[in-house]
Amino acid sequence: MANQDKGPRRLTFEIFRYNPEDPHSSPHMDRFELDEEPFMTLYTALNRIRELQDPSLQFDFTCREAICGSCGMLVNGRPALACQTLTHRLPGIVTLYPLPVFKLIGDLSVDTGTWFRDMAERAEAWVHSRTDFDPAAEEMRMDADLAQAIYEGDRCIECGCCIAGCGVANIDPEFLGAAGLNRVARFAIDPRDERSADDWYEVVAGEGGVFGCLGLVACEDICPKDLPLLEVNAYLRRRLLASRFNKADHH
Repeated sequence: MANQDKGPRRLTFEIFRYNPEDPHSSPHMDRFELDEEPFMTLYTALNRIRELQDPSLQFDFTCREAICGSCGMLVNGRPALACQTLTHRLPGIVTLYPLPVFKLIGDLSVDTGTWFRDMAERAEAWVHSRTDFDPAAEEMRMDADLAQAIYEGDRCIECGCCIAGCGVANIDPEFLGAAGLNRVARFAIDPRDERSADDWYEVVAGEGGVFGCLGLVACEDICPKDLPLLEVNAYLRRRLLASRFNKADHH
């Protein structure tokens, strides 16, 4: 924060720059300096840099309220949302890189949408029903606690921070990651989804699923929405193991 005696703190930003669409561009770091303002967020600082120093700087944002998940980036090596990161909590030198795992668009901008679409298709993240839809039928009633649990899973904003911070996701492109497993669990507890235990086993039992997790805990540690991702992991493991034991007992 600003010091009343010494004036505002001078911040230095070391920012990764590279445009993969430009054949003349090569990966490098650019340095920018900026006076800190009261209650300044990293999002605000980046906009100041783009408006006043370099209009070519690329980064993503939409809501500025940690709802859209667009502004994820590596802040001093840690995945975080720019709009949620206050500069007074950072040292005087801030290093920014794009999130790993995702395709680079340019500078700090990455394509999380393609990754999450592919994840949703592999996890079949939609309600599966074996009955024809009847628009005139009464909507299924649901216990309030169960509805709240489903909502908890839906709070994921698909920012990609948990994926970028996951050691397995960084080396295995087939791993669903915490966001993918959270999406699976959301539908697994939904009574409207009529998939069988065998169906769920096929979705998440392989190395790319819940048993591919090494338990490094980075996902829950850095989730900007504080989702209980370790509980989700444990729930899916218990459910899959129980389904196998039950199947073995019937044989």
